[in-house]
Amino acid sequence: MELITFLIDFILHIDRYLEAFVQANGTWVYALLFLIIFVETGLVVMPFLPGDSLLFVVGAMCGVGLMDYGVSVALLLTAAVAGNQTNYTIGRFFGPKVFAWEDSKFFNRRAFDQAHAFYDRHGGITLVAARFMPFARTFAPFVAGVAQMTRRKFTFFDVLGGALWVGGIVTAGYFFGNIPWVKANLEKIIWGLILVPSALAIGGSWKASRASPADAR
Repeated sequence: MELITFLIDFILHIDRYLEAFVQANGTWVYALLFLIIFVETGLVVMPFLPGDSLLFVVGAMCGVGLMDYGVSVALLLTAAVAGNQTNYTIGRFFGPKVFAWEDSKFFNRRAFDQAHAFYDRHGGITLVAARFMPFARTFAPFVAGVAQMTRRKFTFFDVLGGALWVGGIVTAGYFFGNIPWVKANLEKIIWGLILVPSALAIGGSWKASRASPADAR
């Protein structure tokens, strides 16, 4: 319970934690940031780390000179791409094993085949969109690997989505993160970065689940 309380406080007040870390440890902050983004995107069991809010706060800190904008974007993009590649590789390793499974209490082969076909047709845009959705961005590359999306296609959309995600949110933080109104309402903005994309993802999943078999094909 204490861990959950700390994580919520860390996510909602990440600006304070990050600023204090920079002041105490200097450039070691870049290693910490790389680790957080890599783990959030690379390990399917760690989807709750603060990706969007972290990028926004990093941009704001770059805007006041506490961090370097170019180094931050390059490092975080590398972490995001490497994390997705790791997650995809794990999924691809387990993919052949999944293909060998038959229908059971815990596995629906038809649903898996539909997911595989979906990634063949729409996997690219899914990977790009998932970058902006908490939890979805952690699971999307893993599912792409399980669904055996080609490495070449995955890498293209991995880099594209990562560039839009990291570059877009860090830049937004750089230009808008230090506006007095934004700073005064940062907690609400962070909640928005968490809840709005999550609601969109849940709504999309609900809509897809209600699609007819003809629509799914």
